[in-house]
Amino acid sequence: MDASRKYMSRPGRSLLPGAYDIKKIWNPSWFQGNRRYRNYFEGWYIKMVSREQDEAWALIPGISLNDKDKHAFVQVIDGIRGDTRYYRFPLEAFSYSRKGFFVKVGSNSFSSSSVEYCLEDNTGRIEGKASFSEHLSYRASLLRPGIMGWYRYVPFMECYHGVVSLDNKVEGYLVADGNKRVDFDPGRGYIEKDWGRSMPGSWVWMQSNHFEQKAVSFMLSVARIPWLGSSFTGFLGFLTLDGRRIDFATYTGARIDNIEKGDGFISIKISGSGFKLNILGKKVITGNSKGALKAPVRGEMSRVIHENLNSVIDIALTGKNGETIFQGSGKNAGLEIVE
Repeated sequence: MDASRKYMSRPGRSLLPGAYDIKKIWNPSWFQGNRRYRNYFEGWYIKMVSREQDEAWALIPGISLNDKDKHAFVQVIDGIRGDTRYYRFPLEAFSYSRKGFFVKVGSNSFSSSSVEYCLEDNTGRIEGKASFSEHLSYRASLLRPGIMGWYRYVPFMECYHGVVSLDNKVEGYLVADGNKRVDFDPGRGYIEKDWGRSMPGSWVWMQSNHFEQKAVSFMLSVARIPWLGSSFTGFLGFLTLDGRRIDFATYTGARIDNIEKGDGFISIKISGSGFKLNILGKKVITGNSKGALKAPVRGEMSRVIHENLNSVIDIALTGKNGETIFQGSGKNAGLEIVE
């Protein structure tokens, strides 16, 4: 038997999303779903930025399960120029490991340690491979099995979120349409994922691990969360400083004091136990800049959102006495402001 096939699961072998499979709860990077599940999506977001920071790309392999259009896919973002591509595959082309994050979409493979892909349709050809090392992982605990905290144990959430790698080294290359080559050696990367029925009705998401200071990584997600017939504004995020992770989320008792949205920017102020965090996300307009992506509604990839990877995030973290703990600007930032 082919060694790779030994770890590929058959349709329907894993539990449904939200069921109490402890191994999956504690390992959100693994495929959480079931290829026979209805109105379901799952996708991984793999970001790669070159050493000179003049190239930023993201690969999004995933699966879309619904009554109208079941299929697997790989989305590609050219973050500097704002170009996106959506490569479709039959559902049967999607396979996965039951022992870790390793998925295949056709002959293209994606994991926390490497990617290798050759994608082609009438929009053009994207191919390349890369290896990932020096991971800064999100350490789990009983109350926080992942970035969602105790909400990860709730079985009826509309959308689940996981962070696979807060920061990592990237070595490899990408070739677009046979004439543009990007060398990442060595670049920096970031990996996260989402799964469930639908993305939230509205949200803000931003991420960067390219600050002037080394060993700094930041992510914030704010969304409208359906809850028992009503809804609430929930958020989660982290800031790493020299290997120390500061979490701020609804479940930590932190709160959003103010959100201000303008043309091409969003300002968010958060306070927690002993700190205040001021965040300003700014879009930098270059090229097409908008980066239209497909997003799921009840498993169907029918919604269009926009993201580029050329934004800037200004952060100021102060202590309880007003002292500055950190201040910096993150470049090559992903930024989504939806509805």
